[in-house]
Amino acid sequence: MRSLASTALLAVMLIAAAALPSLLSAGTVYRWTDANGVSHYGDRQPQQATGPVSTVGTFTNTSVEPAAIARLRVQANRDGEYFAWADNLLAGPIEVMLHYRHRRNTGSAPALPARATVPAGGSAVVSVFRADDPDRPFDFALRMDSLPGHPSAAPRDTLYLLPLARDAAQESAQIDQGYGGTFSHDDPENRYAIDFAVPVGTVVLAARAGVVMQVESGFDRPGLDRAAYGGRANFIRLLHDDGTMSVYAHLKSDGVLVRPGQRVTAGQRIGLSGNTGFTTGPHLHFAVQVNRGMRLVSLPFRMQGVDLPPPH
Repeated sequence: MRSLASTALLAVMLIAAAALPSLLSAGTVYRWTDANGVSHYGDRQPQQATGPVSTVGTFTNTSVEPAAIARLRVQANRDGEYFAWADNLLAGPIEVMLHYRHRRNTGSAPALPARATVPAGGSAVVSVFRADDPDRPFDFALRMDSLPGHPSAAPRDTLYLLPLARDAAQESAQIDQGYGGTFSHDDPENRYAIDFAVPVGTVVLAARAGVVMQVESGFDRPGLDRAAYGGRANFIRLLHDDGTMSVYAHLKSDGVLVRPGQRVTAGQRIGLSGNTGFTTGPHLHFAVQVNRGMRLVSLPFRMQGVDLPPPH
């Protein structure tokens, strides 16, 4: 299971009173003039325009797989200021960091890089931009990194349940890769993860009560190319009341049985195990994570009926 951080890119050419589109997918940028002689820019051809509509370029959203965590928007006001908004697309808190890709005659408050935390399904202004010299042209391009979880999470010592149906676990479950496994548990995000070797379709249970924060269920194949398959596992992310998050990964295609925002109880059926993403065979990847300032970190945990090694 690889990183679930995401990055959004936004390049903006700023002209007084320009209409700035939300850049969601590959497309064309159009330019037209309204009845007041004001130039507008948008991602759709206007229904009414007083003059010709021209094509001025293209845009592309470069969000990484799995599905985007956040969306970056820029909105202008009448005072020549441009507000960079972060929209949280998850059912749990996220942290974002905004960077310049380039800038010309542009200042911001707060100065970049700037961080913000955004509540579940909410939006927040990360920074406000304006021309250093209003009589000169200015432009800037932004990159926003986003990560699930609130950086102030305070983990509590909890005994987790076995995240597998009891009969299946007794018959066939074994730990295929444990803490610090050299195949894929070699980074902070996964160091304290464990992999249960179970057949495709084994019922996956919530190891602890929480809210379904994030799901991915559209992938259908495994692969050993880490770059190509590292972010393409089906998974469920549960948010617990202390801010920690449990992850259940490599689920089968359409093997998610819960929806974002749903509250689940410990032991509840939430999914079906599979063999998707960066994996050598069918298994369930389980980890407990927190966000530590734009960095996902896995935590050692205790699990009922499972003999886990001490942290190292």
